[in-house]
Amino acid sequence: MTRVAVFGTGSWGTTFAMLLTEAGNEVTLWGRRRELVEVIDREHRNPDYLPGVSLPEALRATTDPAHALDGADFVVLAVPSQSLRPNLAAWREHIPPSAVLVSLMKGIELGTTKRMSEVIREVAEVPDERVAVISGPNLAQEIAHRQPAATVVACTDESVAGRFQAICHLPPWFRPYTNPDVVGVELGGAVKNVIALAVGVSAGMGMGDNVSAMLITRGLAEISRLGAALGADQHTFAGLAGMGDLVATCTSPLSRNRTFGENLGRGMTLAEVVAATKQTAEGVKSCESVLELAGKHGVEMPITEVVVGVVHDGMSPAEAGMLLMSRSPKPERYGV
Repeated sequence: MTRVAVFGTGSWGTTFAMLLTEAGNEVTLWGRRRELVEVIDREHRNPDYLPGVSLPEALRATTDPAHALDGADFVVLAVPSQSLRPNLAAWREHIPPSAVLVSLMKGIELGTTKRMSEVIREVAEVPDERVAVISGPNLAQEIAHRQPAATVVACTDESVAGRFQAICHLPPWFRPYTNPDVVGVELGGAVKNVIALAVGVSAGMGMGDNVSAMLITRGLAEISRLGAALGADQHTFAGLAGMGDLVATCTSPLSRNRTFGENLGRGMTLAEVVAATKQTAEGVKSCESVLELAGKHGVEMPITEVVVGVVHDGMSPAEAGMLLMSRSPKPERYGV
C-alpha cells in the first residue's frame, strides 16, 4: 500500500487527502490547528473548509509533521504558496530520502519570483525527478462532493508522474493526465488566479459576458507569452492546466479569486475583502510576483499590471478598465 502525507487542511488539501484515501492509499493529513485536526481525525469531517462532507474513516490527521512523514512515498504540499519556504524548511529533516514531493499550490513566490517546484527543489534539496505538480480545473468543493473532474500531473520524469497518476486514478469521478511540462502547468495554475481577479472585478462592476470573455482570452494570451519566455510547451495552455483551469477559476462562484475580485468591483476596500475572505486567494499576493517575473523576461502583461494596480496601488476598478481599453491595439497573431 502506498503511503502519502498531505500537508494542509484547507479545502483542497483535505479534498485531495480524501480522494487519495478512497483510492486505497494510506494517508495522513497534517494540519497546524490542533482543534481542527482533532475533529478531522475523530469525527471524519472538516467543518471549517468542507462543511457537510463526510471524510473517509481511514483518513488520519495529525499536528506532528514527523508522524505524517514517517515512511511516506509521496508528500503532497497544499499550504499557501507564500508560506511554503519556511514550512518546508521546518519539515525537511523528516522527509524520507526517496519520497516524491507533490505541489498542489498555485502561486509565484514573492521576492524570488520562483515557481513552487523551484522552491521545493531548493529548500528540500531534491532533484527535478522527485518533484511533481498538480494543476487543472479542480474546484475543491465539487470534487469533495464526488462530482467529475480531471487534472494534470506534471513531472520531468514521466515515470514518476505515471506513478502518482496511478495512485489517484481509482475514484471514478477523478481522472488525472500526465505532462512533462512542469513550467507550463505551474504557470497556468498561478497566473489564472490573477486573471480571475480581473474577471471578478468586472463582474462586480456589473460588466457583462463580453468583458469576461475578453479578459479570459486575453488573459490566456498573457499566460502563453510568459510561458513562451520561460520555455513552456505552448500546447499546455490549450489543455486542462491552461484554458481548462482558467475557465473554471474565472467563471465559477466557488472560485476564491473571482469572488475576491467581485467584492473589490462592488466597492469594498482591500482590507474589507481580506477580512471577509476565509481562504487564501493566491492571486492577491502572486499578482505582484507574476508581474515582476514578466518584467524580468520583457513580457507585456497588461491585465496583470492593472490587477496589481487595483489590489495593491489604490487604482479604482473604473480607472483600470479605462487603462486596458485605451491601450493601442496590436495585431492578433495566432491568438496571442
